[in-house]
Amino acid sequence: MPGWRPLFVTDVEGTAGTLGDVASLRLFARAREIAGTGATDVAGDTVDEVVAEAVRRFGADFADLLPSCRIWLNGESVPGSTPVTDNDEVAVLPPVSGGCR
Repeated sequence: MPGWRPLFVTDVEGTAGTLGDVASLRLFARAREIAGTGATDVAGDTVDEVVAEAVRRFGADFADLLPSCRIWLNGESVPGSTPVTDNDEVAVLPPVSGGCR
């Protein structure tokens, strides 16, 4: 599978060997469509690093969508420099339209 690499996890809960922290990345709406998945684990020490790794994995279309998205950490809007841990969830929320007829 392109872009796949094994994660060498240590015996200590909450660590991921030399890869640093591995956050859960949740993708919604168009971001999910582009990535081909709604959730994956992504290595990174900050929200920005997690998003950068997602761009590396999912490509230019994903990168082009990001400026219109909200990026949340554990359900809250935070600066990109906010640290993440193995227990955190980073969510990419594109704008969604719709409503009543």
